[in-house]
Amino acid sequence: MGHQLRAGAGVALVCAAGLALAGCGGDGKGSKADGPKSPARSASPSQAAPSPGNGKGGGSRDVLPGLPSAGEARKQLSGLTVAKPRPMTGYSRDKFPHWAQQGNKCDTRETALERDGRDVKRDDQCRAVSGTWQSFYDDKTFTAASQVDIDHIVPLANAWRSGADQWTTDRRKEFANDLTHPQVLTVSAASNRSKGDQSPDQWQPPSKAAWCVYGRAWTSVKSTYGLTVTDDEKKMLTTMLGTCNS
Repeated sequence: MGHQLRAGAGVALVCAAGLALAGCGGDGKGSKADGPKSPARSASPSQAAPSPGNGKGGGSRDVLPGLPSAGEARKQLSGLTVAKPRPMTGYSRDKFPHWAQQGNKCDTRETALERDGRDVKRDDQCRAVSGTWQSFYDDKTFTAASQVDIDHIVPLANAWRSGADQWTTDRRKEFANDLTHPQVLTVSAASNRSKGDQSPDQWQPPSKAAWCVYGRAWTSVKSTYGLTVTDDEKKMLTTMLGTCNS
């Protein structure tokens, strides 16, 4: 997870259509979460987002795009390669060009804010001026974009240690701006920064109701991008997927 900064003051999350999982973490334990240091932006009014929950096989609606079912995630997890973390040598957030432009003056961050919020309105520069966001990780609600961050579900630094150090810059850019898979999500600034770049065995969402979706999302992203997991990481993901109802 890289670092995620709060959006500019006065700007205004319920994740992806109501907590549809997407995110960032710190570059290291105890570090601030992945995030831009520029004002948060969002767009025209969005549809009401669903409330958090375990999603498919978990109880309520999903909060992230491309989220696999619990059964699919278990199959993906069994296929992941277990390996020790690679060294951080050469790592830099700049090697993961993030918050790429998505059109209409909106970048990835702004797009996620609009997608994950309820009744979000933007100004002519795509900045969120009003809206409501519910943080999936800790089930808290916010009415200002400056109070939330966009989290990379699998942090940039974790991806680097899991094989992204071997990627091209274009591949890392795709990873850092992926709005198709469950990789970026609007959450409270406090939870995002608490998470930092830690893996599931080191940090878990404070709201245990989020564990099923979080485990499915993390597993899906690692599987999609061919990233490795540690033994402890895989064990905790198994535990998280075990909280799903099916």
